[in-house]
Amino acid sequence: MKKIVLLPLDERPCNYIYPQTLFNNGDVQVTVPDMSIMGDKKVPGDYDKIVQFLLEETKDAYGLVLSIDTLLYGGILPSRLHYRSVEELKERLSIIRKIKENNPDLIIYAFNLIMRCPQYSSSDEEPEYYGECGLEIFKYGYYNHKKELGVISGEELTAFNALKVPENALKDFLGRREINCELNIETLNYVEEKVIDFLIIPQDDSCDYGWTAIDQRKISKIISKKNLQLQVYMYPGADEVANTLLSKMILKIEKKRPLFYVKYNSINAPKTIPFLEDRFLDLTVNYQIVAAGGLITQNLSEADIVLCVNANGISMMEKSTLDHECDRGMTTFRNMPEFMEFMDYCVNDLHKRVAVADVATINGSDYELISMMQQKDLLLKVVSYAGWNTSSNTLGTCIPHAIMNYLYGNTKAHYDFLVSRYIEDFAYQTCVRAKVLGTLESRGMNYFSVDGKHGVVAQEVKAEIEAFIPVYLKSIQDHYVIHECYMPWSRMFEVGIIASYK
Repeated sequence: MKKIVLLPLDERPCNYIYPQTLFNNGDVQVTVPDMSIMGDKKVPGDYDKIVQFLLEETKDAYGLVLSIDTLLYGGILPSRLHYRSVEELKERLSIIRKIKENNPDLIIYAFNLIMRCPQYSSSDEEPEYYGECGLEIFKYGYYNHKKELGVISGEELTAFNALKVPENALKDFLGRREINCELNIETLNYVEEKVIDFLIIPQDDSCDYGWTAIDQRKISKIISKKNLQLQVYMYPGADEVANTLLSKMILKIEKKRPLFYVKYNSINAPKTIPFLEDRFLDLTVNYQIVAAGGLITQNLSEADIVLCVNANGISMMEKSTLDHECDRGMTTFRNMPEFMEFMDYCVNDLHKRVAVADVATINGSDYELISMMQQKDLLLKVVSYAGWNTSSNTLGTCIPHAIMNYLYGNTKAHYDFLVSRYIEDFAYQTCVRAKVLGTLESRGMNYFSVDGKHGVVAQEVKAEIEAFIPVYLKSIQDHYVIHECYMPWSRMFEVGIIASYK
């Protein structure tokens, strides 16, 4: 059995539990730090104990998948809040050299986010001032970048000149960005020296212009200058990257490279730009496949996995509910019957492994897709499904899941994860979340603050999910058990579902 050590991006299920569910099996053991040292939302993980864990567990490991944000800052949110110096952070980063010295054969795959700049005002995941002027900070960076490039319109220039951003807030935000970007660049030296074997620099909540785009271009130039384009990938993403790197590492162990055939439901879909991303969907799909260890083929007959991408034919929809008003991108600009007949043909006639990436809407599943998959009795016949949060989160979940099925077949873990995705991505995100949210105000709670991880809200969410499934997910109603349901950060954005197939 090969041992892979994982330092997750944070303690949420998508970063801590998904990788263990997906990749632990008789051939591979994924070892993670104890939850008690992983931190809690804005509270950073315990650096000393994390280092102790890494030094001890990597001595006899085959590989290490490393979140550099957790090593340096204590997690994804602490990376946006810290006041550590460049010198201290470089000292923390140097522990990677010691890890490699202790085990020179250790394969190290790492990821290090470009700090995001949300396009709204909220302090839930950012410094407190971001709740008052976050949108203005984003707009300042967006317009200033366009102005520097000479592509700002007259209307935008007027809006830029009218912006009022508190000086102290902007100074704090940009000071931290500068430090984090310097550490992004420092990490490239570890790749150049072959201490880190492969690195992904995900762009969290990216955009064509603005602070994130500026950092991206700065780092991209250095990647090219150092000739590291094949060792360092940079594309939109965040919470899914550990899955991608674990998949790549396990394929390296197995000495295999699966071929993917990609099918879209609309001729326009590949050229759409998903929310919170900065490039065509097709470009990111290709990055996600190759980063996970696969390759792309144009020949359906030779494909090991068929990736069916369910997208919007014009632009990703913001809302995902059962009764949402569909735009033309969800109706006339895509052909769902043809898409479903193709999926059915691949599964039942060609006996191909079919993975489904549901990226038509952000933060949840496309009801029409799930309904049609049930009509075709495909929910438990596809080898993976995902439809949560951003397009990249979805792609980086369903592609590695499909690869694990390609390697190890229809294991119990495979079905456990598959039913969990329908429960979380469709039942919770598409319907139950909005229903429970409507009851919170009268109880003095809101979207960002409920009564703890295991409170009454968590109990209500579980009850609503179990009432939802017999009506809208009949295909799995006799094939699941929910062992635990909780609210990881005591809010409504995500849910923790521990479920299994029966």
